Amino acid sequence: MLVGGFGTRLRPLTLTKPKQMLPVAGRPMIEDVLGHLRHHGVDEVVLSLGYRPDAFLDAYPDATSAGVRLIYAVEPEPLDTAGAIAFAAREAGIDERFLVVNGDVLTDLDISALVAFHDAAGAEGTIALTRVEDPSHFGVVPTEADGRVIAFVEKPPRDEAPTDLINAGYYVLEPSVLDRIPAGRKVNIERETFPAMVADGRLFARPDAAYWLDVGTPERLLQASLDLLTGVRSGGPDGDVLLMGDASIDEGARVARSVLGDGCRVGPGAVVEDAVLLPGVVVEKDATVRRSVVGTDAVVSAGSTVTDLSVLGDCVRTEPGDTLSGVRVPDPDSPS
Repeated sequence: MLVGGFGTRLRPLTLTKPKQMLPVAGRPMIEDVLGHLRHHGVDEVVLSLGYRPDAFLDAYPDATSAGVRLIYAVEPEPLDTAGAIAFAAREAGIDERFLVVNGDVLTDLDISALVAFHDAAGAEGTIALTRVEDPSHFGVVPTEADGRVIAFVEKPPRDEAPTDLINAGYYVLEPSVLDRIPAGRKVNIERETFPAMVADGRLFARPDAAYWLDVGTPERLLQASLDLLTGVRSGGPDGDVLLMGDASIDEGARVARSVLGDGCRVGPGAVVEDAVLLPGVVVEKDATVRRSVVGTDAVVSAGSTVTDLSVLGDCVRTEPGDTLSGVRVPDPDSPS
């Protein structure tokens, strides 16, 4: 599983933790991914670690999570997607067919069917595909009728995309793929390894209509929790408000379609809607948080408003009466 990225687009939340440890409906995103793998019979996962590896080791000191045994492979330097895959596989001694998963993709796709398709096709590698409205931000994968991949087009202009089926970030690979990836340097699987496999006629792909979400931005991090709260994705809690641990809501407050982490407090007259509050957040009297994410131990001070996909980092405190709309605090693009 690839979990080594810096999570730049999710800053400031990822200034203190890797994105796969950010919560979705109250639990770390990685546990959602591991639970889905376990459902399809996977009992051992190699984590390809890079950015803040100690966060994973500290969270799972017994090297297990969601019923899956974890093996940690820490990159000495960033090796890009294929380089990270090969490094982790070699570190773990993998010498048989394996599954590659992007750790920031939440999905209900049928992994068992993907493996069966791979077998039937006699493929060297098989990519899971998902359909999106705008494929210009993804790797687009046109195929023959039998699923053989024709090309791998990385982030084409929307009006030039040959299909709306994109790489879903789940791959079944034979060990021979590792021989295609040089050791000791950065190798990108979408730009180097997959095109070489296409040229050899050895790469196949299978579409799946199941739920799929690439959680790479604050908007999608928020969507991931809301999809579970509102029933867009199955398996969420009863009701549209999830209170973790000893989170509390004052009788005079209004909370809807939101997740409140352990220790959160929402004061009298406050409004929290379509929001994710990480542990320890305090929303003071008459403050409003709407369609935003608030980091651990942050304080939304009395009478202030945080809206429109604002993101507050850990321990941030707004000024009383502030209005924050569509901003990130601290600004990840400002000099430190």
